[in-house]
Amino acid sequence: MMIDKISGVNPINNIQSSKRLSQTGSVKAGSDEINVSDEAKALSDAYYLNKVAEETPDVRADLVEQVKLKIQDPNYLSEANIASAADRILSAYGF
Repeated sequence: MMIDKISGVNPINNIQSSKRLSQTGSVKAGSDEINVSDEAKALSDAYYLNKVAEETPDVRADLVEQVKLKIQDPNYLSEANIASAADRILSAYGF
């Protein structure tokens, strides 16, 4: 005859069930929070603007071609157009 249980109690099951109860204790649901510093936000904006600048061509060929065609027209270089361009340049620099 083989004895595997002593008085109807299996000591291994008692140990396993006590571990299981302590591991599955109540879990509190907390709220996660992420704080981003102002410096990190500024760096993120700078990174984005740098990416946009890298992807934007330095020379807009379509506008350059339009200006070339206008300059070739002898009627375009009039006093009115030159004065208008000069006024826009000065106003861009705050004069």
